[in-house]
Amino acid sequence: MIKRFFKRIFAKPGLSREPAGVQAPLNARDNAARPVSYHVNKPAIWGHKDHKIDKRLLSHNAIRVCEGLQDRGFKAFVVGGAVRDLSLGMRPKDFDVATDASPEQVRTTFRRARIIGRRFQIVHVMFGPETIEVSTFRALSNSGHDNTDEHGRVLRDNVFGKQDEDATRRDFTVNAMYYDPKTETVWDYHHGMEDIRKRVLRMIGDPATRYREDPVRMMRVVRFAAKLNFSIEPATRAPIAEMGDLISNVPAARLFDEMLKLLGSGSAMSCLVGLREAGLHRGLFPLLDAILDNNKGEAFLVEALRRTDERVRDEKPLSTGFLFACLMWHQVVARWETIQKRGEQRIPALFQAMDDVLVEQCEKTAIPRRITGDMRELWAFQPRFEKRAGKAPFRMVEQPKFRAALDFFELRAFVGEVDTDLAVWWREFYDADGKGKQELLDHMKSLPAGAGGSAASGNKKRKRKRKPNQAAVAQSGPESH
Repeated sequence: MIKRFFKRIFAKPGLSREPAGVQAPLNARDNAARPVSYHVNKPAIWGHKDHKIDKRLLSHNAIRVCEGLQDRGFKAFVVGGAVRDLSLGMRPKDFDVATDASPEQVRTTFRRARIIGRRFQIVHVMFGPETIEVSTFRALSNSGHDNTDEHGRVLRDNVFGKQDEDATRRDFTVNAMYYDPKTETVWDYHHGMEDIRKRVLRMIGDPATRYREDPVRMMRVVRFAAKLNFSIEPATRAPIAEMGDLISNVPAARLFDEMLKLLGSGSAMSCLVGLREAGLHRGLFPLLDAILDNNKGEAFLVEALRRTDERVRDEKPLSTGFLFACLMWHQVVARWETIQKRGEQRIPALFQAMDDVLVEQCEKTAIPRRITGDMRELWAFQPRFEKRAGKAPFRMVEQPKFRAALDFFELRAFVGEVDTDLAVWWREFYDADGKGKQELLDHMKSLPAGAGGSAASGNKKRKRKRKPNQAAVAQSGPESH
């Protein structure tokens, strides 16, 4: 009773007072009928014998969220890419739930839940390390122009609606299916199951209009096609060539998030090639043409992304800094060489090249400072591998980023950018104990000049010019000359 009293006293304005299963209007300010531009279908409901989804591939916590909301009288479904992947026999990376409950009603249903988002409020329900994202069904777009920019991109979208409207608001037919874990049925509003069987990506509604609403959809269709090995329906592909410039209107931070999904898709190289073929790379990585047309640049990038895809398949963690360092390395190298030709010293030229490339790239995709810091460290390490004398190697291996920098150096050696023997020596030095490290350095000293490759030749100490003895010059005086 005391708990209910305090809830009544300190309740936030707008909290629903309706009992479970009775939902207040979600958008009191927008009760007028909204003209819509695309047709809404009634769902085809597929049973287990049709969709063949293995329930064991579902997250137990996603099922708990659906059951928790359904027990209170709300609709709740696993939705979107998770249903698509489950229909293909794949285990989804994460799970989203859609419901007719308002964000406040979802929040009060679960003990560890919080509302986030400005453009459209969603609820994060947390179960230890796993977070289930719960969104309320969205209404179709308002015909007013106050919610879009001059290019048609949707700026404000916090309008709730019905399930069929929510399905029509989604981008592709294969992403507009709803799975009910309790009845094990799939609600399919736009023939998504048929398109999954045909392995085709098809936009819901007019593709040009949908791309204008959210230009990131052009990147998503390329990513899904590469990841799922699907074809893109001709009408869905056609507008991309003319509308690719709209990518520049998307906030740089959102483009960075989309690039992370692309690079971590398990088909990173195919995604980059797809972006290039669609012409979308000009708004993200303008120098990708130069990299892929350069034999060494292409070989390095192909191998880096092959290893990345391998780690994704093995469910190993990815380093975002390492990924972007690989992606932009040959831009740094090209700028580095240009600056050196102007007469700048080698190491200062490298740091200037890093600054130039990062400033240019961050205008396109807002790479966070902590990640650019990691990238700088990896790049700055590279010329230091040429020094194998004195205490420098011992100091290097103690640096936190040494292991990642060595992986980067070995990648360069694999494609022939640097001496393979040098990469092997550093790996042996890193793996050796204290005595073994010293033996490797002693062996280097015993080699004749130049026998250790480019690295050995760079270990010679330069003779420092001595300053003239000022006292002796003063004693000699002008008479001695």
